[in-house]
Amino acid sequence: MVERRYAPIYAFLVCLFALFGTSMTVIGATLPRILENFGWSYGTAGAVIAANAIGYFGSVFAAGRIVGRIGPRTAALIGLSLVSGGLALFAASPGPALNLALYALIGIGQGFLEILVNWSVMRMDREGRAMSIMHAAFSIGAVAGPFAVGWLLASGRPWVLIYRGMALLFGVVLAAGLALPFDRLGRETVAARTGGGPSVRDRAYVLGFAVLFLYVGAELGISNWAAELFVRSFRGSEATGSFMVSLFWLGLLAGRLGIPLLLPRARQEKVLVVLSAGLAASTLLLAASSFFGPPAVFVGAASVALAGLFCSSIYPIVIFLEGRAHPGAEGAAIGFAGAGGGLGAFLFPFLMSRIAGAAGVNVGFAFYALVAALVSALALALAATTRGGVPDRG
Repeated sequence: MVERRYAPIYAFLVCLFALFGTSMTVIGATLPRILENFGWSYGTAGAVIAANAIGYFGSVFAAGRIVGRIGPRTAALIGLSLVSGGLALFAASPGPALNLALYALIGIGQGFLEILVNWSVMRMDREGRAMSIMHAAFSIGAVAGPFAVGWLLASGRPWVLIYRGMALLFGVVLAAGLALPFDRLGRETVAARTGGGPSVRDRAYVLGFAVLFLYVGAELGISNWAAELFVRSFRGSEATGSFMVSLFWLGLLAGRLGIPLLLPRARQEKVLVVLSAGLAASTLLLAASSFFGPPAVFVGAASVALAGLFCSSIYPIVIFLEGRAHPGAEGAAIGFAGAGGGLGAFLFPFLMSRIAGAAGVNVGFAFYALVAALVSALALALAATTRGGVPDRG
């Protein structure tokens, strides 16, 4: 899957991306307790989550443009330092302004880590399997985080300990990564490092941005609000709500591990089309079941798991297709696509908080069902544009 000379780097990135996954999902798992203990409204919570997305959006785009110049080691140093420092202080006090600023800094760091991992894997592997398995590591962390939150809540321990523990772990990963031979990954072409490469006239370039803009909005919407949906609409406990977040990421993990291992010869474009259609159907089922309340809780839980399964490889496949379609300018291509995801992560929390506050969280999930349907349509267009590995530039 990757050459032996890359094995230490790949192993490091797997550990890093697992921890990265935890940092992306604990906000959703702790959301009911944050709302209760800090007295935040849906609007305040949405603003804090959106601040993270703003930082992520900007740094993903910037890091994609400069990673070929500054190198992966520097990108790792920037990203890990910001995330570790931000998590050490986040939720230490209930003030919205301070927490908003800290979560924005965490988002900037997460953006650098996202580009670091995807750019590095693209330099190691051109088949796509290593990318999907790398993103499976992200899913492992995403599952572990809500489980840890649920355990803390059930045991009566302070829920903020999850943030302090992650800060410490990110610091350990930072120290471990400084000695790795990142120079083995080489450099991008001079044109890519000095501002050349793809432009908005490139159809594949724009479609990758559009797909991830909507997809990340839907994925993080389900992850960040599933706990609240099951507490409010299905009348579940906070621990049950946290478990639903983990269930979503368990489904996502199963797909990211299973698809590249069970279907190693499947064309990535075809897999993308099937998964995006399944995401649209499962999100619609989840939204519909929430209107029936507790009697439909098992249907809702199954829908969460299926939504995770169908989400599984959409993001890594889009990143892989973008990198493959733009050889020598992988950083710029995956950075622009990732920026689409960051923009979606910024805008959709605002939309969801407004909808949930005005009409209820289940109506918000009906909105996400519509978003998932649009993801399916755009994914079909991207698959047609990049079929055979030769993008249609027209």
